[in-house]
Amino acid sequence: MTHMTRISTTPHRLAAATAMLMCIGIGAAHAGTCPADKVVADGKGQPASSLPASGVTDTVLTSSDLAKQPIGINDRLFRLRRLVVQPGGVVPWHSHADRPALIYIISGEIVEYSSTCAVPIVHKAGEATAETASTQHWWKNLGKQTVVLISADLFNKGHGDNHDNHMM
Repeated sequence: MTHMTRISTTPHRLAAATAMLMCIGIGAAHAGTCPADKVVADGKGQPASSLPASGVTDTVLTSSDLAKQPIGINDRLFRLRRLVVQPGGVVPWHSHADRPALIYIISGEIVEYSSTCAVPIVHKAGEATAETASTQHWWKNLGKQTVVLISADLFNKGHGDNHDNHMM
């Protein structure tokens, strides 16, 4: 007897499944963080970079307008994105002051340069990291393997065209 499971892609169920998977990932493998003895005040860690985005593909897989959900958060999208970073690829310097995110590394290894960490942070497949209001950083794929990341974030629609709505 064959059993088939129906997968629903409604925004509510997708959001709940994403949150659950991200929490499982963070609880199971939170290794890609700044070592406790290397955490520094914002701006005292890795310097900002002026390198432009390169070798990065950012695809919005789905999103849900939270103003239209019972939670009623205006001007916010709950988004799920896939980022593919080629060898040598760069995700440019950016802030999460107004856009918290959870990142899960699907494959490969990538290095994060954070304004609050005295050393670069290596993220490997199977690890997850939270990006909060204090996060200012950039990422680079220093390896020979393509890196695939999944990002779940709360994008602020109120920023309009002046906001880079795709980079981590």
